[in-house]
Amino acid sequence: MAMNERPSLNELAALASIATHRSFRKAADELELSPSTLSHMMRTLEGRMGTRLLNRTTRSVVPTDAGERLVASLHPILRDLDAALSDVATMPERPGGLLRLAAPESVAMQLLQTVVPSYLAAFPEMALDLVAEDGPVDIMGEGFDAAIRQGDIVPRDMTVVPFGSPSRMIPVAAPAYLEGREAPQSPEDLPQHDCLRLRLASGRVQRWEFERHGQPLAIDIDGRLTLGRPQQLVEAALRGLGIAYVAERLARAPIAEGRLLPLLPDWCPEYPGLFLYHSARRHIPGGLRTFIYALKTWSARGHF
Repeated sequence: MAMNERPSLNELAALASIATHRSFRKAADELELSPSTLSHMMRTLEGRMGTRLLNRTTRSVVPTDAGERLVASLHPILRDLDAALSDVATMPERPGGLLRLAAPESVAMQLLQTVVPSYLAAFPEMALDLVAEDGPVDIMGEGFDAAIRQGDIVPRDMTVVPFGSPSRMIPVAAPAYLEGREAPQSPEDLPQHDCLRLRLASGRVQRWEFERHGQPLAIDIDGRLTLGRPQQLVEAALRGLGIAYVAERLARAPIAEGRLLPLLPDWCPEYPGLFLYHSARRHIPGGLRTFIYALKTWSARGHF
């Protein structure tokens, strides 16, 4: 067979489909061709190969011995080709420029430990401006490409990209703080303890919200120490200064190490995980698209 008579990839893929379905009609449907076009393609292929590849009857079509051998050789090649094309289709382009992203401080810390180093290494022409912001962000008005939030409040006119596992707000305390004290058994016991308060961006102090058996309970916490960042609450709790009320994901490592103890778990329901949002009216720049790709990759590994 001369080089210019070599079968095309489309012809070989069509042959493999016919051999799988044992039907011109079903293979034609899969390939989005007409049965007559597919039949003509196979006659052309057999002419180029110089041998019959299919035995046709009025009810079915089956490969000949030569056809079976060829199809058996084609399957791994076509499978590898599909995998390669899939990799290319999902591989983000190599972007350049500046990506401005806002995220709660605790999430920004997680990003610095996971996504950011690998992202900057993979895309050396990208620059990242990561701003720690615990309150709502007007990404259009403040010049951000995207923002990350916790919970399930979705800004209007935004495209939302959920990621990460569900979390919850939970009180935590160091073993040293609880030594000699009775751990709270219900939220009503909290006023007897030193509670660490968080002042929100609005200026008000965060309420501690609980729920059990479908009944919500919110408490205005009094305490001698008020801080401005969730990470500061974790640090204060680690030093035995009192009970902190924080996102469980923020305290996950010290809890696993036994340096903090979770309190009142039955009163702390889960809420949806994190989400990134960006304008639904804008074209998604390459830098943001690749960051979302990296974010989902790390999220799938259980880092959020």
